[in-house]
Amino acid sequence: MWKVPSIVFKTRVRDESVDGENPFRWQDVSTDDIFKGKKIALFALPGAFTPTCSSTHLPGYEENYEALKAAGIEEVYCLSVNDAFTMFQWGKHLGVEKVKLLPDGNGDFTRLMGMLVKKENLGFGDRSWRYSVIVDNCEIVKLFAEAGRSDNFGADPFEVSDATTMLNFLTK
Repeated sequence: MWKVPSIVFKTRVRDESVDGENPFRWQDVSTDDIFKGKKIALFALPGAFTPTCSSTHLPGYEENYEALKAAGIEEVYCLSVNDAFTMFQWGKHLGVEKVKLLPDGNGDFTRLMGMLVKKENLGFGDRSWRYSVIVDNCEIVKLFAEAGRSDNFGADPFEVSDATTMLNFLTK
């Protein structure tokens, strides 16, 4: 087991005291805020609004949220190397209500996890490799990383980072 990287995520939170059509404010959220003293499922994907991420990966975790909670997971996070505004609009577009979207805009967490890859072949720049982890009190218990991790990989494997694989591990 190893610890999750210690970073601060730049997030946006709803705040009714903020006037206007966009009642949100910036809030720093540390990895301790997310993981300390909790059992968390986190899955990471290449990008908001991309095909597999939008049609299968995030929706699969949203659909299996209650089963993951029943298996001992306290919260489920979706991480992508996208900014807070993009993550918010993506969640709104997909109707996400349960999974929490976590923007890693600078790729700091992803880089320290060893999962930052170049996707210049698609015009994406630096992105996250597709993976999921179970984290218990900041310790990574299990990592499910897709095969072939490398820069500008031609395919988008999606075999082991899905909610079903995680549920099977948790309930065996």
